[in-house]
Amino acid sequence: MSFNIGLSGLYAANKQLDVTGNNIANVATTGFKSSRAEFADIYAASKLGTGQNSIGNGVNLAAVSQQFTQGDVNNSGGILDMAIQGGGFFVQKGSDGSLEYTRSGAFRADKDGYITNNTGTSRLQGYAADDNGKIVKGGLVDLQLNLSNLPPKASSTVDSSSNLNSSEPVIDQVAKPFNPTDTKTFTTQYSTTLYDTQGNAHPMVQYLVKTDSNQWKSYTLIDGRNPDGTPISGAGAVAPVASTLTFDTAGKLAGVVTPPSIVSNTTLTISNWKPGTVTNGVWTANGAAANTGGIAVNMANITQYNSASYRNPPVTDGYATGQITGLKIDGSGVLFATFSNQQSKAIGQISLASFNNEQGLQPAGGTAWRETFASGQPGYDTPQAGTLGSIVANSLENSNVNLTNELVDLIKAQSNYQANAKTISTQSTIMQTIIQMT
Repeated sequence: MSFNIGLSGLYAANKQLDVTGNNIANVATTGFKSSRAEFADIYAASKLGTGQNSIGNGVNLAAVSQQFTQGDVNNSGGILDMAIQGGGFFVQKGSDGSLEYTRSGAFRADKDGYITNNTGTSRLQGYAADDNGKIVKGGLVDLQLNLSNLPPKASSTVDSSSNLNSSEPVIDQVAKPFNPTDTKTFTTQYSTTLYDTQGNAHPMVQYLVKTDSNQWKSYTLIDGRNPDGTPISGAGAVAPVASTLTFDTAGKLAGVVTPPSIVSNTTLTISNWKPGTVTNGVWTANGAAANTGGIAVNMANITQYNSASYRNPPVTDGYATGQITGLKIDGSGVLFATFSNQQSKAIGQISLASFNNEQGLQPAGGTAWRETFASGQPGYDTPQAGTLGSIVANSLENSNVNLTNELVDLIKAQSNYQANAKTISTQSTIMQTIIQMT
């Protein structure tokens, strides 16, 4: 009996050495989770037997449980490197179509732009984005980097805040009619860049003339001409139409009137813009078009106070064609492509998986696990939803192995092995003594 007890102890100590050795070997493996050998004693007794004199039959390996505690998250600098701060697993699909789950976020892009693990054998799963950058939370798809240019967008709105100095002198437009080349005929000017449907840039300049104590005229020129392309001087010249800005006694904008409209509001609408190209003073159509709804210039944030005239940087929704310059990933796992035209667009979102029983997952190698009956079915959602953690971009999660503890466990396992070997050696000596007595 003692031989079997000693042998079970040797076997158990050997398994403990295996588990500890595997932890030490993977101390530098990204996303690795340490394991722990768990043992149970063995007793042999009949159902009706008494237990006060029972002697155990040794020990066996009850389970090797993995410890899914958080590892340290350190910056790695990799563009597609990601770490999970909190609960959840990355979802990746193998070449055979099966799903695996991992904490290792060392991802890269293959030749087709798909995001894969560092061996290139599995693709990262998530949610797709439509052409407008809106995330579509349907089924999981292979996340792919779209490296195509961002199409241009025609300007439709212009918004900014500004102030017109109330102490500026009134300009007599009879004696000094508006002329954009003569600074004495206008008080100040503001410039905004507009874009047509092909992404061509056009400077829009608003010339503001103080004509009364609480009244200003605004002349809007695009490419140095009237919005419809007609020149303001020379052959075929058409005098620009001015909008009238009226302020109340407190310096607030009361309304904007643009002939022939008699309705007063705070929006200046340019509905007759015809994009074109001006070469040597000659305007020609460039084949592009303006936004179908015109351009709405918000004038509501203009004031007339006794302070210097200024204008904050304008905000317009139009932009030129953009070439992709980088990739950003936020805490919720949304992948944003950044472009040379200062725009960004969502191209997908990472999905994380959670399980009721993480201990029931089956290790599949490559720092990945597979679903089992014991783990239960996975639940998929976006990062930061429910109990799922957040994504830390350009970082990796280190192994959660505590090397100091593992080295101590190594010494303990070695001592256990030696002690169980001594049990067998002592039993052998006793047996030799008994044999010699016969």
